[in-house]
Amino acid sequence: MSEPAAPRLVPAAPATAEIRVSNSRFIAHAAPATTVEEARAYLAAIRAAMPDATHHVYAYRIGHGATTSEGQSDAGEPSGTAGRPVLAVVRGSGLGDIIVVVTRYFGGTLLGTGGLVRAYGDAAKAVLAVLPHAEKIDYTQLAITVPYAAYELSRRHIAAHDGTLTHETFAADVSLEVRLPTVQAAPLADALREATAGQARIETLAPPPASPG
Repeated sequence: MSEPAAPRLVPAAPATAEIRVSNSRFIAHAAPATTVEEARAYLAAIRAAMPDATHHVYAYRIGHGATTSEGQSDAGEPSGTAGRPVLAVVRGSGLGDIIVVVTRYFGGTLLGTGGLVRAYGDAAKAVLAVLPHAEKIDYTQLAITVPYAAYELSRRHIAAHDGTLTHETFAADVSLEVRLPTVQAAPLADALREATAGQARIETLAPPPASPG
């Protein structure tokens, strides 16, 4: 019997943490980002909110497993001392669909290569320690057509399979659009066909994006 797949963890909401190292302030922000474009937009928002900062170092990790896209930048710090340690912390967390931005306000004391690596890594660890997590769930959109006599029964089956009705049309038959976790799609289809003696017609629509559960 195969082991169940490990949950895919993502940020449930943005978080912020701050550390100080030799008078420099390191302000770390972490947030959900399901695409590289979302990650870049979040970085731009942080830069706009703190335009007087010395550096805006970032690392992002979009997706999970073989479909992961990653990126990082030292943002003017010596090569390998900032973005890389932040990305290493993000990888170690197991989180996907995340961007971490560490903003530095220089305090007048040079930290050296090792000091920078520790400071940026510690700032990333600090924000991940307070970041709320959620499990990423894939959803499927179904178009379901049933006779009027099966309408209320169908609604009960949809609710029992964690489905949400997103649209209803009443014509010769009742047409329903349902959003539900992908793992529930086949069981719901089987239940509806059995309950309606094969009269239920079920079609999979273009999938909506996955989202935190």
